[in-house]
Amino acid sequence: MRSFLPSLGVAGAMAACLVSGSAFAYATGQTGHSGQDAARTCATSGCHTRSGTTGPTVTFDGPSSLEPGQTGNYSLVIKGGPAVKGGYNVSVDGTGALTGGAGSKKIAGELTHTTPKAFANGEVRFDFTLVAPSSGTTLTLYGAGNSVNGTGDETGDSSATTTFKVKVGDGGGGGGDDKGGCSATGGVPLLGAALMLLGARLRRRGA
Repeated sequence: MRSFLPSLGVAGAMAACLVSGSAFAYATGQTGHSGQDAARTCATSGCHTRSGTTGPTVTFDGPSSLEPGQTGNYSLVIKGGPAVKGGYNVSVDGTGALTGGAGSKKIAGELTHTTPKAFANGEVRFDFTLVAPSSGTTLTLYGAGNSVNGTGDETGDSSATTTFKVKVGDGGGGGGDDKGGCSATGGVPLLGAALMLLGARLRRRGA
């Protein structure tokens, strides 16, 4: 039994990354490595090593502000690295709700790929939507992208993480309160009433 426990630890470490051709890793996607927990990323797992390969750039494409309850369309974009295939993991803090597009799945509120996606025109994009909460706040999207060479082992692959702020509403519970003021439609009648009252007083004084 003792000899079996170390082998479980090795398999667990190899599985803690986003994409690999290895039979021991999760080519069908992995969550918990978006960078929201800085101690758990594909890079820190050690599964994918660059071996002289330049790392990819990972960015979010989508609106930086939403109205409460609004649905926004976003993409995680991976460029560079081996640039043969890519995988991803996206999460959001707060009460925003994520829904993955084609080739994605949702696990415990986070998004990841179902299979590695081939690069096209120098990039790979994973589309998803974010539904904003019903009240003003600022959300943070966390994204990890893995660029792999598709050789079937872990060497030569590379990954990167990024974040993106999304402001929901004004964060202050709506616009200003105009109670007690004079609206554009109410100002003229109020002014007329005041003039009438002043005229009546002047007439009484002159009587």
